[in-house]
Amino acid sequence: MAGLKDVVAREYTINMHKRLHGVSFKKRAPKAVKEIKKFAKLHMGTEDVRLAPELNQEIWKRGVKGVPFRLRLRISRKRNEEEDAKNPLFSYVEPVFVASAKGLQTVVVEEDEA
Repeated sequence: MAGLKDVVAREYTINMHKRLHGVSFKKRAPKAVKEIKKFAKLHMGTEDVRLAPELNQEIWKRGVKGVPFRLRLRISRKRNEEEDAKNPLFSYVEPVFVASAKGLQTVVVEEDEA
């Protein structure tokens, strides 16, 4: 992977089904949020991971136990503009709405705003 300095956005498909296997019903959606943060941290290498409100709605749409089996995510690594930020970069995770998240590859997204 390239150096951590660059600002980049990629689209991933994350299989929530295997990550939530065996998790009790009332903990599925909260666990899904933690797993997405873990996934973004692993792939982007940033400690600071923020989720878009739309993504939260997508996870919770079918209730605490009905988390979608697969989610298509756009994870963008951005610069932290705040003055006293501990981390120079943060990851922003937002949902990509697709008919089916099956079989899609990871793609690098070209961002206009820089």
